[in-house]
Amino acid sequence: MTTVSAEHERHVQTAIEGGLRTFAIVAGGQFVSVLGSSLTAFALGIWVYQQTGSVTLLSLLILAASFPGVLISPIAGAVADRSDRRRVMLASDSTAGVATMIVAALIFTGRSELWHFFVLATISSLANAFQEPAYTAAIPLLVPKRHLGRASGFAQFSQGLARILTPLIAGAMIATAGLGSVLLVDVTTFLAAVGTLALVRFPRPLSTDAGARGKGSLLREAAAGWSYLRLRSGLIGLLLLFTAANFLVALVNVLYIPLVLSFSSSTTLGLVLTIGGTGMMAGSIGVMARGVPRRKIPAIMGLLFLGGIAIGVAGIGRSAVLIAASGFAMMGVLPVLQATSQTFWQIKVAPDLQGRVFALRRMLQQASLPAAYLAAGPLADRLFEPLMREGGGLAGSVGLLIGVGAGRGIGLLFVLAGISGCLLATVGYFHPRIRRLETDLPDMIADTPARGAEKRTDTMTVSAGQG
Repeated sequence: MTTVSAEHERHVQTAIEGGLRTFAIVAGGQFVSVLGSSLTAFALGIWVYQQTGSVTLLSLLILAASFPGVLISPIAGAVADRSDRRRVMLASDSTAGVATMIVAALIFTGRSELWHFFVLATISSLANAFQEPAYTAAIPLLVPKRHLGRASGFAQFSQGLARILTPLIAGAMIATAGLGSVLLVDVTTFLAAVGTLALVRFPRPLSTDAGARGKGSLLREAAAGWSYLRLRSGLIGLLLLFTAANFLVALVNVLYIPLVLSFSSSTTLGLVLTIGGTGMMAGSIGVMARGVPRRKIPAIMGLLFLGGIAIGVAGIGRSAVLIAASGFAMMGVLPVLQATSQTFWQIKVAPDLQGRVFALRRMLQQASLPAAYLAAGPLADRLFEPLMREGGGLAGSVGLLIGVGAGRGIGLLFVLAGISGCLLATVGYFHPRIRRLETDLPDMIADTPARGAEKRTDTMTVSAGQG
Protein backbone atom coordinates (compact mmCIF):
# COMPACT_ATOMS: atom_id res chain seq x y z
CA MET A 1 0.00 0.00 0.00
CA THR A 2 1.19 3.49 -0.82
CA THR A 3 -0.07 6.57 1.02
CA VAL A 4 -0.44 9.59 -1.22
CA SER A 5 -0.28 13.09 0.23
CA ALA A 6 -3.12 15.63 0.18
CA GLU A 7 -1.10 17.67 -2.34
CA HIS A 8 -1.17 14.72 -4.75
CA GLU A 9 -4.86 14.10 -4.04
CA ARG A 10 -5.70 17.58 -5.34
CA HIS A 11 -4.26 16.52 -8.71
CA VAL A 12 -6.18 13.23 -8.89
CA GLN A 13 -9.04 13.31 -11.40
CA THR A 14 -12.43 11.82 -10.53
CA ALA A 15 -15.04 11.07 -13.17
CA ILE A 16 -18.06 13.39 -13.09
CA GLU A 17 -21.43 12.16 -11.88
CA GLY A 18 -23.47 11.08 -14.89
CA GLY A 19 -20.29 10.58 -16.89
CA LEU A 20 -21.20 7.01 -17.81
CA ARG A 21 -24.35 8.24 -19.54
CA THR A 22 -22.34 10.87 -21.39
CA PHE A 23 -19.76 8.26 -22.41
CA ALA A 24 -22.51 5.93 -23.66
CA ILE A 25 -23.92 8.70 -25.89
CA VAL A 26 -20.50 9.67 -27.27
CA ALA A 27 -19.32 6.07 -27.68
CA GLY A 28 -22.46 5.21 -29.63
CA GLY A 29 -21.82 8.04 -32.07
CA GLN A 30 -18.16 7.17 -32.40
CA PHE A 31 -19.01 3.52 -33.04
CA VAL A 32 -21.22 4.52 -35.97
CA SER A 33 -18.48 6.84 -37.22
CA VAL A 34 -15.82 4.10 -36.99
CA LEU A 35 -17.99 1.81 -39.10
CA GLY A 36 -18.50 4.51 -41.73
CA SER A 37 -14.82 5.40 -41.87
CA SER A 38 -13.90 1.71 -42.20
CA LEU A 39 -16.33 1.38 -45.10
CA THR A 40 -14.75 4.35 -46.88
CA ALA A 41 -11.17 3.18 -46.29
CA PHE A 42 -11.94 -0.33 -47.57
CA ALA A 43 -13.98 0.93 -50.53
CA LEU A 44 -11.33 3.46 -51.58
CA GLY A 45 -8.68 0.75 -51.64
CA ILE A 46 -10.85 -1.54 -53.76
CA TRP A 47 -11.80 1.26 -56.16
CA VAL A 48 -8.27 2.54 -56.67
CA TYR A 49 -6.93 -0.95 -57.35
CA GLN A 50 -9.81 -1.81 -59.70
CA GLN A 51 -9.40 1.41 -61.65
CA THR A 52 -5.60 1.41 -61.91
CA GLY A 53 -4.50 -2.20 -61.36
CA SER A 54 -1.49 -0.74 -59.53
CA VAL A 55 -0.32 -2.19 -56.23
CA THR A 56 2.02 0.81 -55.92
CA LEU A 57 -0.87 3.29 -56.06
CA LEU A 58 -2.79 1.18 -53.55
CA SER A 59 0.22 1.22 -51.21
CA LEU A 60 0.54 5.00 -51.62
CA LEU A 61 -3.14 5.41 -50.76
CA ILE A 62 -2.66 3.37 -47.58
CA LEU A 63 0.38 5.51 -46.77
CA ALA A 64 -1.63 8.71 -47.34
CA ALA A 65 -4.29 7.39 -44.97
CA SER A 66 -1.80 6.85 -42.13
CA PHE A 67 1.52 8.70 -42.39
CA PRO A 68 0.31 12.36 -42.25
CA GLY A 69 -1.49 11.62 -39.00
CA VAL A 70 1.64 10.07 -37.53
CA LEU A 71 3.66 13.20 -38.36
CA ILE A 72 1.17 15.63 -36.85
CA SER A 73 0.45 13.57 -33.71
CA PRO A 74 2.54 15.62 -31.20
CA ILE A 75 0.84 18.86 -32.26
CA ALA A 76 -2.56 17.16 -32.23
CA GLY A 77 -1.99 15.95 -28.67
CA ALA A 78 -1.05 19.44 -27.51
CA VAL A 79 -4.21 20.86 -29.07
CA ALA A 80 -6.29 18.17 -27.33
CA ASP A 81 -4.80 19.15 -23.94
CA ARG A 82 -5.03 22.93 -24.30
CA SER A 83 -8.57 22.91 -25.75
CA ASP A 84 -11.96 21.50 -24.86
CA ARG A 85 -11.59 17.87 -25.93
CA ARG A 86 -15.20 17.70 -27.07
CA ARG A 87 -14.64 20.64 -29.42
CA VAL A 88 -11.50 19.02 -30.81
CA MET A 89 -13.53 15.91 -31.58
CA LEU A 90 -16.31 18.01 -33.12
CA ALA A 91 -13.84 19.84 -35.36
CA SER A 92 -12.13 16.59 -36.40
CA ASP A 93 -15.35 14.75 -37.25
CA SER A 94 -16.75 17.81 -39.06
CA THR A 95 -13.60 18.28 -41.14
CA ALA A 96 -13.49 14.64 -42.22
CA GLY A 97 -17.23 14.66 -42.92
CA VAL A 98 -17.08 17.77 -45.11
CA ALA A 99 -14.10 16.41 -47.07
CA THR A 100 -15.95 13.12 -47.64
CA MET A 101 -19.09 14.97 -48.76
CA ILE A 102 -17.12 17.08 -51.27
CA VAL A 103 -15.51 14.01 -52.84
CA ALA A 104 -18.89 12.25 -52.97
CA ALA A 105 -20.32 15.28 -54.79
CA LEU A 106 -17.43 15.19 -57.27
CA ILE A 107 -18.14 11.50 -57.96
CA PHE A 108 -21.86 12.06 -58.56
CA THR A 109 -21.18 15.00 -60.89
CA GLY A 110 -18.59 13.04 -62.85
CA ARG A 111 -15.72 15.38 -61.97
CA SER A 112 -13.71 13.20 -59.60
CA GLU A 113 -10.07 12.47 -60.32
CA LEU A 114 -7.63 10.05 -58.76
CA TRP A 115 -5.79 12.71 -56.78
CA HIS A 116 -9.05 13.67 -55.00
CA PHE A 117 -9.02 10.32 -53.20
CA PHE A 118 -5.45 10.83 -52.02
CA VAL A 119 -6.45 14.24 -50.65
CA LEU A 120 -9.44 12.68 -48.88
CA ALA A 121 -7.22 9.97 -47.36
CA THR A 122 -4.74 12.60 -46.15
CA ILE A 123 -7.43 14.83 -44.60
CA SER A 124 -9.00 11.82 -42.89
CA SER A 125 -5.61 10.82 -41.49
CA LEU A 126 -4.99 14.32 -40.11
CA ALA A 127 -8.50 14.56 -38.63
CA ASN A 128 -8.12 11.20 -36.92
CA ALA A 129 -4.78 12.29 -35.44
CA PHE A 130 -6.64 15.03 -33.54
CA GLN A 131 -9.75 13.01 -32.78
CA GLU A 132 -8.13 9.90 -31.30
CA PRO A 133 -6.06 11.43 -28.45
CA ALA A 134 -8.89 13.83 -27.57
CA TYR A 135 -11.36 10.93 -27.29
CA THR A 136 -8.99 8.62 -25.41
CA ALA A 137 -8.02 11.36 -22.94
CA ALA A 138 -11.67 12.34 -22.42
CA ILE A 139 -12.76 8.87 -21.31
CA PRO A 140 -11.16 9.03 -17.80
CA LEU A 141 -12.97 12.35 -17.24
CA LEU A 142 -16.30 10.59 -17.76
CA VAL A 143 -15.89 6.95 -16.77
CA PRO A 144 -15.13 5.82 -13.18
CA LYS A 145 -11.77 4.12 -12.82
CA ARG A 146 -13.32 0.73 -12.09
CA HIS A 147 -15.08 0.84 -15.49
CA LEU A 148 -12.21 2.14 -17.64
CA GLY A 149 -11.32 -1.36 -18.82
CA ARG A 150 -14.88 -1.99 -19.97
CA ALA A 151 -14.88 1.35 -21.80
CA SER A 152 -11.69 0.36 -23.62
CA GLY A 153 -13.28 -3.01 -24.34
CA PHE A 154 -16.16 -1.27 -26.09
CA ALA A 155 -13.69 0.54 -28.36
CA GLN A 156 -12.10 -2.80 -29.22
CA PHE A 157 -15.56 -4.29 -29.81
CA SER A 158 -16.36 -1.47 -32.26
CA GLN A 159 -13.19 -2.14 -34.22
CA GLY A 160 -13.80 -5.88 -34.24
CA LEU A 161 -17.38 -5.53 -35.49
CA ALA A 162 -16.21 -3.09 -38.18
CA ARG A 163 -13.53 -5.61 -39.18
CA ILE A 164 -16.22 -8.26 -39.78
CA LEU A 165 -18.91 -6.08 -41.40
CA THR A 166 -16.80 -3.74 -43.53
CA PRO A 167 -15.72 -6.19 -46.30
CA LEU A 168 -19.29 -7.49 -46.69
CA ILE A 169 -21.04 -4.11 -46.75
CA ALA A 170 -18.44 -2.16 -48.72
CA GLY A 171 -18.00 -4.90 -51.35
CA ALA A 172 -21.76 -5.17 -51.89
CA MET A 173 -22.25 -1.39 -52.07
CA ILE A 174 -19.46 -0.84 -54.60
CA ALA A 175 -20.88 -3.58 -56.82
CA THR A 176 -24.47 -2.31 -56.66
CA ALA A 177 -24.45 1.42 -55.85
CA GLY A 178 -20.91 2.64 -56.48
CA LEU A 179 -18.22 4.38 -54.49
CA GLY A 180 -20.18 7.62 -54.16
CA SER A 181 -22.93 5.87 -52.20
CA VAL A 182 -20.36 4.45 -49.76
CA LEU A 183 -19.05 7.97 -49.14
CA LEU A 184 -22.57 9.29 -48.56
CA VAL A 185 -23.13 6.59 -45.93
CA ASP A 186 -19.89 7.73 -44.29
CA VAL A 187 -21.14 11.33 -44.29
CA THR A 188 -24.26 10.26 -42.38
CA THR A 189 -22.11 8.45 -39.81
CA PHE A 190 -20.10 11.64 -39.27
CA LEU A 191 -23.38 13.48 -38.72
CA ALA A 192 -24.27 10.90 -36.07
CA ALA A 193 -20.93 11.44 -34.34
CA VAL A 194 -21.25 15.23 -34.45
CA GLY A 195 -24.86 15.07 -33.28
CA THR A 196 -24.05 13.00 -30.20
CA LEU A 197 -21.12 15.28 -29.32
CA ALA A 198 -23.41 18.31 -29.58
CA LEU A 199 -25.68 16.82 -26.91
CA VAL A 200 -23.04 16.50 -24.18
CA ARG A 201 -20.36 18.41 -22.31
CA PHE A 202 -16.92 17.25 -21.13
CA PRO A 203 -15.29 18.47 -17.90
CA ARG A 204 -11.86 20.04 -18.03
CA PRO A 205 -9.02 17.91 -16.62
CA LEU A 206 -7.52 19.03 -13.32
CA SER A 207 -4.29 21.00 -13.60
CA THR A 208 -1.16 19.23 -12.37
CA ASP A 209 2.35 20.46 -11.66
CA ALA A 210 3.69 18.43 -14.60
CA GLY A 211 1.09 19.95 -16.90
CA ALA A 212 1.79 23.47 -15.66
CA ARG A 213 5.51 23.07 -16.40
CA GLY A 214 4.64 22.28 -20.02
CA LYS A 215 2.61 25.44 -20.60
CA GLY A 216 3.76 27.86 -23.28
CA SER A 217 3.79 27.85 -27.05
CA LEU A 218 2.12 25.03 -28.97
CA LEU A 219 5.53 23.54 -29.82
CA ARG A 220 6.64 23.68 -26.19
CA GLU A 221 3.41 22.01 -25.09
CA ALA A 222 3.86 19.34 -27.77
CA ALA A 223 7.36 18.62 -26.41
CA ALA A 224 6.01 18.38 -22.86
CA GLY A 225 4.63 14.92 -23.58
CA TRP A 226 8.13 13.62 -24.29
CA SER A 227 9.54 15.43 -21.26
CA TYR A 228 6.91 13.75 -19.08
CA LEU A 229 7.88 10.32 -20.39
CA ARG A 230 11.61 11.03 -20.20
CA LEU A 231 11.32 11.47 -16.44
CA ARG A 232 9.52 8.11 -16.21
CA SER A 233 11.85 5.66 -17.90
CA GLY A 234 9.61 2.70 -17.11
CA LEU A 235 6.88 4.20 -19.29
CA ILE A 236 9.38 4.70 -22.11
CA GLY A 237 10.41 1.06 -21.79
CA LEU A 238 6.77 -0.06 -21.95
CA LEU A 239 6.19 2.16 -24.97
CA LEU A 240 9.21 0.80 -26.83
CA LEU A 241 8.13 -2.75 -26.02
CA PHE A 242 4.71 -2.12 -27.57
CA THR A 243 6.30 -0.44 -30.58
CA ALA A 244 8.32 -3.60 -31.23
CA ALA A 245 5.23 -5.76 -30.67
CA ASN A 246 3.27 -3.63 -33.17
CA PHE A 247 6.01 -4.23 -35.73
CA LEU A 248 5.67 -7.99 -35.29
CA VAL A 249 1.88 -7.92 -35.52
CA ALA A 250 1.98 -5.73 -38.65
CA LEU A 251 4.57 -8.06 -40.21
CA VAL A 252 2.41 -11.16 -39.78
CA ASN A 253 -0.75 -9.30 -40.84
CA VAL A 254 0.83 -8.57 -44.22
CA LEU A 255 1.88 -12.21 -44.62
CA TYR A 256 -1.29 -13.83 -43.26
CA ILE A 257 -3.05 -13.96 -46.65
CA PRO A 258 -0.10 -15.43 -48.58
CA LEU A 259 0.47 -17.98 -45.78
CA VAL A 260 -3.04 -19.40 -46.18
CA LEU A 261 -3.14 -19.14 -49.99
CA SER A 262 0.17 -21.01 -50.26
CA PHE A 263 -1.71 -24.28 -49.66
CA SER A 264 -5.44 -23.45 -49.70
CA SER A 265 -8.19 -21.55 -51.55
CA SER A 266 -9.59 -18.05 -51.25
CA THR A 267 -12.79 -19.53 -49.79
CA THR A 268 -10.77 -21.08 -46.98
CA LEU A 269 -8.95 -17.78 -46.52
CA GLY A 270 -12.26 -15.96 -46.07
CA LEU A 271 -13.35 -18.50 -43.45
CA VAL A 272 -10.04 -18.23 -41.60
CA LEU A 273 -10.24 -14.41 -41.55
CA THR A 274 -13.83 -14.55 -40.32
CA ILE A 275 -12.81 -16.87 -37.47
CA GLY A 276 -10.05 -14.41 -36.55
CA GLY A 277 -12.55 -11.55 -36.49
CA THR A 278 -14.83 -13.66 -34.30
CA GLY A 279 -11.94 -14.12 -31.88
CA MET A 280 -11.52 -10.36 -31.66
CA MET A 281 -15.23 -9.97 -30.97
CA ALA A 282 -15.07 -12.65 -28.26
CA GLY A 283 -12.11 -10.97 -26.56
CA SER A 284 -13.82 -7.57 -26.73
CA ILE A 285 -17.06 -8.91 -25.26
CA GLY A 286 -15.05 -10.55 -22.48
CA VAL A 287 -13.42 -7.23 -21.60
CA MET A 288 -16.75 -5.40 -21.63
CA ALA A 289 -18.25 -8.04 -19.34
CA ARG A 290 -15.39 -8.54 -16.86
CA GLY A 291 -13.11 -5.52 -17.26
CA VAL A 292 -9.33 -5.77 -17.33
CA PRO A 293 -7.01 -7.61 -14.89
CA ARG A 294 -6.27 -5.88 -11.58
CA ARG A 295 -2.49 -6.36 -11.83
CA LYS A 296 -1.95 -4.84 -15.23
CA ILE A 297 1.80 -5.10 -15.91
CA PRO A 298 1.99 -8.87 -15.28
CA ALA A 299 -1.23 -9.27 -17.29
CA ILE A 300 0.18 -7.26 -20.21
CA MET A 301 3.32 -9.39 -20.33
CA GLY A 302 1.35 -12.62 -19.97
CA LEU A 303 -1.05 -11.65 -22.77
CA LEU A 304 1.84 -10.62 -24.99
CA PHE A 305 3.48 -14.00 -24.33
CA LEU A 306 0.26 -15.84 -25.23
CA GLY A 307 -0.06 -13.77 -28.39
CA GLY A 308 3.48 -14.74 -29.35
CA ILE A 309 2.66 -18.41 -28.92
CA ALA A 310 -0.45 -18.02 -31.11
CA ILE A 311 1.55 -16.33 -33.88
CA GLY A 312 4.25 -19.00 -33.78
CA VAL A 313 1.75 -21.86 -33.91
CA ALA A 314 0.27 -20.49 -37.16
CA GLY A 315 3.58 -21.09 -38.93
CA ILE A 316 4.37 -24.66 -37.93
CA GLY A 317 2.34 -26.51 -40.55
CA ARG A 318 0.04 -26.42 -43.59
CA SER A 319 -3.23 -26.68 -41.72
CA ALA A 320 -6.15 -24.27 -42.16
CA VAL A 321 -7.64 -25.56 -38.91
CA LEU A 322 -4.42 -24.82 -37.01
CA ILE A 323 -4.06 -21.36 -38.56
CA ALA A 324 -7.73 -20.55 -37.87
CA ALA A 325 -7.38 -21.66 -34.24
CA SER A 326 -4.20 -19.64 -33.75
CA GLY A 327 -5.83 -16.64 -35.46
CA PHE A 328 -8.82 -16.88 -33.13
CA ALA A 329 -6.47 -17.02 -30.14
CA MET A 330 -4.26 -14.17 -31.38
CA MET A 331 -7.21 -11.90 -32.19
CA GLY A 332 -8.90 -12.88 -28.93
CA VAL A 333 -5.87 -11.84 -26.90
CA LEU A 334 -5.42 -8.56 -28.79
CA PRO A 335 -8.43 -6.58 -27.44
CA VAL A 336 -7.72 -7.70 -23.88
CA LEU A 337 -4.08 -6.66 -24.25
CA GLN A 338 -4.93 -3.30 -25.81
CA ALA A 339 -7.68 -2.52 -23.28
CA THR A 340 -5.40 -3.42 -20.34
CA SER A 341 -2.59 -1.25 -21.69
CA GLN A 342 -4.93 1.64 -22.46
CA THR A 343 -6.45 1.53 -18.97
CA PHE A 344 -3.01 1.47 -17.38
CA TRP A 345 -1.93 4.61 -19.25
CA GLN A 346 -5.22 6.38 -18.50
CA ILE A 347 -4.77 5.72 -14.79
CA LYS A 348 -1.07 6.57 -14.50
CA VAL A 349 -0.68 9.65 -16.73
CA ALA A 350 -1.60 13.13 -15.47
CA PRO A 351 -5.04 14.06 -16.89
CA ASP A 352 -3.95 17.40 -18.37
CA LEU A 353 -1.07 15.70 -20.24
CA GLN A 354 -2.90 12.67 -21.55
CA GLY A 355 -3.62 14.16 -24.97
CA ARG A 356 0.09 14.78 -25.59
CA VAL A 357 1.31 11.53 -24.10
CA PHE A 358 -1.29 9.45 -25.93
CA ALA A 359 -0.52 11.21 -29.21
CA LEU A 360 3.17 10.45 -28.70
CA ARG A 361 2.31 6.80 -28.02
CA ARG A 362 0.28 6.72 -31.21
CA MET A 363 3.09 8.28 -33.25
CA LEU A 364 5.81 5.91 -32.05
CA GLN A 365 3.71 2.76 -32.23
CA GLN A 366 2.30 3.52 -35.68
CA ALA A 367 5.70 4.59 -37.00
CA SER A 368 6.70 0.93 -36.82
CA LEU A 369 3.94 -0.08 -39.25
CA PRO A 370 5.44 1.28 -42.50
CA ALA A 371 8.73 -0.42 -41.61
CA ALA A 372 6.88 -3.74 -41.20
CA TYR A 373 4.97 -3.26 -44.47
CA LEU A 374 8.19 -2.52 -46.34
CA ALA A 375 10.13 -5.39 -44.74
CA ALA A 376 7.52 -8.14 -45.09
CA GLY A 377 7.76 -8.67 -48.85
CA PRO A 378 11.55 -8.74 -49.22
CA LEU A 379 11.99 -10.91 -46.12
CA ALA A 380 9.51 -13.47 -47.42
CA ASP A 381 10.30 -13.44 -51.16
CA ARG A 382 14.06 -12.94 -51.17
CA LEU A 383 15.25 -14.55 -47.96
CA PHE A 384 12.99 -17.01 -46.16
CA GLU A 385 11.09 -18.57 -49.06
CA PRO A 386 14.32 -19.48 -50.93
CA LEU A 387 15.78 -20.90 -47.71
CA MET A 388 12.76 -23.19 -47.23
CA ARG A 389 12.46 -24.52 -50.80
CA GLU A 390 13.42 -28.07 -51.69
CA GLY A 391 17.19 -28.04 -51.45
CA GLY A 392 17.20 -24.61 -49.75
CA GLY A 393 19.63 -23.65 -47.04
CA LEU A 394 17.26 -24.59 -44.18
CA ALA A 395 15.38 -27.43 -45.89
CA GLY A 396 17.44 -30.12 -44.18
CA SER A 397 17.14 -28.62 -40.68
CA VAL A 398 14.13 -26.39 -39.98
CA GLY A 399 12.37 -27.94 -42.96
CA LEU A 400 12.25 -31.27 -41.15
CA LEU A 401 10.11 -29.60 -38.45
CA ILE A 402 7.75 -27.32 -40.39
CA GLY A 403 8.02 -28.67 -43.94
CA VAL A 404 9.49 -27.30 -47.16
CA GLY A 405 8.03 -25.77 -50.29
CA ALA A 406 5.75 -22.81 -51.07
CA GLY A 407 4.73 -20.83 -48.01
CA ARG A 408 7.14 -22.51 -45.62
CA GLY A 409 9.44 -19.51 -45.59
CA ILE A 410 6.48 -17.38 -44.51
CA GLY A 411 5.68 -20.05 -41.92
CA LEU A 412 9.20 -19.74 -40.54
CA LEU A 413 8.75 -15.96 -40.33
CA PHE A 414 5.62 -16.55 -38.25
CA VAL A 415 7.52 -18.89 -35.94
CA LEU A 416 10.34 -16.37 -35.49
CA ALA A 417 7.87 -13.52 -34.94
CA GLY A 418 6.11 -15.60 -32.29
CA ILE A 419 9.38 -16.38 -30.51
CA SER A 420 10.30 -12.68 -30.65
CA GLY A 421 6.95 -11.76 -29.07
CA CYS A 422 7.56 -14.21 -26.23
CA LEU A 423 11.04 -12.78 -25.71
CA LEU A 424 9.65 -9.23 -25.60
CA ALA A 425 7.17 -10.30 -22.93
CA THR A 426 9.91 -11.99 -20.92
CA VAL A 427 12.19 -8.95 -21.10
CA GLY A 428 9.30 -6.66 -20.11
CA TYR A 429 8.37 -8.81 -17.14
CA PHE A 430 11.90 -9.04 -15.75
CA HIS A 431 12.91 -5.44 -16.50
CA PRO A 432 12.79 -3.85 -13.03
CA ARG A 433 11.57 -0.40 -14.08
CA ILE A 434 8.75 -1.83 -16.18
CA ARG A 435 7.78 -4.48 -13.63
CA ARG A 436 7.56 -1.88 -10.83
CA LEU A 437 5.55 0.69 -12.80
CA GLU A 438 2.34 0.01 -10.91
CA THR A 439 3.95 0.68 -7.54
CA ASP A 440 6.43 3.39 -8.61
CA LEU A 441 3.80 5.59 -10.31
CA PRO A 442 0.80 6.84 -8.30
CA ASP A 443 -2.68 6.64 -9.79
CA MET A 444 -3.80 9.91 -11.34
CA ILE A 445 -7.43 8.79 -11.62
CA ALA A 446 -9.51 8.30 -8.48
CA ASP A 447 -12.56 6.08 -8.52
CA THR A 448 -15.95 7.73 -8.11
CA PRO A 449 -17.21 6.85 -4.61
CA ALA A 450 -20.51 5.07 -4.25
CA ARG A 451 -23.45 7.18 -3.14
CA GLY A 452 -23.31 7.66 0.57
CA ALA A 453 -19.70 6.60 0.82
CA GLU A 454 -17.60 8.49 3.36
CA LYS A 455 -15.32 11.04 1.67
CA ARG A 456 -11.68 11.26 2.63
CA THR A 457 -10.17 14.71 2.98
CA ASP A 458 -6.59 14.35 4.12
CA THR A 459 -4.92 11.41 2.45
CA MET A 460 -5.66 8.89 -0.21
CA THR A 461 -4.56 5.25 -0.16
CA VAL A 462 -3.72 3.66 -3.48
CA SER A 463 -3.32 -0.09 -3.82
CA ALA A 464 -0.59 -1.33 -6.10
CA GLY A 465 -2.16 -2.54 -9.31
CA GLN A 466 -5.54 -0.88 -8.55
CA GLY A 467 -7.48 -0.82 -11.75
